[in-house]
Amino acid sequence: MIVRRIARPMLASIFVLGGVNALRYAAGHAPAAEPVAKKIAAPLGLPEDTELLVRVNGAAMVGGGALLATGKFPRLASTLLAASLVPTTATHQFWNETDPEAKQAQQVHFFKNLSLLGGLILAAVDTEGKPGVTYRAKLASDSVSRSAAHARKAARREAKLAALQAKSAVN
Repeated sequence: MIVRRIARPMLASIFVLGGVNALRYAAGHAPAAEPVAKKIAAPLGLPEDTELLVRVNGAAMVGGGALLATGKFPRLASTLLAASLVPTTATHQFWNETDPEAKQAQQVHFFKNLSLLGGLILAAVDTEGKPGVTYRAKLASDSVSRSAAHARKAARREAKLAALQAKSAVN
């Protein structure tokens, strides 16, 4: 569909640009990422090198953005981008800001990222009009249930027929 061919690159563009920026200027992003990196590194078993984490996140954004923009594995790409956006969004802690201008700027970035996350979630569940895995699994389950019910009915009929044949053979 033409809408997907246009919308996916549009959505991906901010991630490719931001990812390239993070790769090129990781040292500049590190101070803002430091509080979040410290909180998530140890529990996730990641290295505690904030610049490295910024670069890895940037690479995920470039890779996921390129995949989404080209329509290759768009659901996987959207999921990857959503995962990379969560720590980025967490760096915009506007509630900790005391300067009104800085607070407003952080708030705008936070809610912009939240909006992007919503778009990525929609892209991640978009099956392009084809039945999704959940629907296909339910359909298969229903088919197995129907087959089992038919088999039970057939077995009961066979058992009744066998019982009638045995009864008439005795008489």
